[in-house]
Amino acid sequence: MRFAVYTEGERHCLGVVEGNRIAPLGDEWRDLSQVFGAGDLAKAREIAAALPASAWRSLSSVQLALPLARPGKVICIGLNYRAHAAEGGFAVPDYPALFLRVPTSLVAAHEPIRLPRVSEKLDYEAELLVVIGKGGRYIPEAHALEHVFGYTCFNDASVRDYQRKTHQWTPGKNFDATGAIGPLIVTPDELPTGASGLRISCRLNGETLQDANTDDMIFSVANAIATISEFTTLEPGDMIATGTPQGVGHARKPPIWMKAGDTVEIEIEGIGVLRNSVEAEEFVPPTAAA
Repeated sequence: MRFAVYTEGERHCLGVVEGNRIAPLGDEWRDLSQVFGAGDLAKAREIAAALPASAWRSLSSVQLALPLARPGKVICIGLNYRAHAAEGGFAVPDYPALFLRVPTSLVAAHEPIRLPRVSEKLDYEAELLVVIGKGGRYIPEAHALEHVFGYTCFNDASVRDYQRKTHQWTPGKNFDATGAIGPLIVTPDELPTGASGLRISCRLNGETLQDANTDDMIFSVANAIATISEFTTLEPGDMIATGTPQGVGHARKPPIWMKAGDTVEIEIEGIGVLRNSVEAEEFVPPTAAA
């Protein structure tokens, strides 16, 4: 199945998507967390199959929202494509480079990514995002994919000068409204096992700057889940960003940075296109002391 969360007035609605149209599952369905259970997913399938023609509308006519009102842990993998590690001057890792994103850094599809007022070095990063539907600790790699609810697109937009200020990448990866998610969550039955063999690309103002395949990942989805669950309990609603391929802006000569007014698109075969504009953060002058 394919799901999207959208807003209708002050209300969030969980919708099922078919092609370019969407329909709400009902008043009590608010976000993705309500379909994580096998029984709930089966119920959603039944409801979707019985939806009348009048329930459907164009997907482009709704305002999309984040798939979860309260996102869980967002665990990101760096340097997960060999060519990307090489372009950054890093050795191919034998253990994934892991960091976290906080909820305030996330935005939905079609919402603007914010260019912070303290930096011009805002970079794009096309990534496959895994949504965990079944929790666990010390998950064996052979059973790891049983814990996946679905997959979507992610733009791990990074503020490179802040990322390089320390050995920890946290500041550059957590500026407000820089990590874009969406537009759809696609369940595993609609994709190859482990979302392998999918073309992944990034376009900036229509120009393709990243173009690779998820088969190029060093650490597969199953391996990532097994590795991460060694140190933390994965819970339904947690998300894993699986890293970006080569072609990022900071490695180019001259570098390419996203600017206010740009449009950035992340496309993953079989999942869809995540599209966001880039907007300069509003400058708020400091309040004068009384």
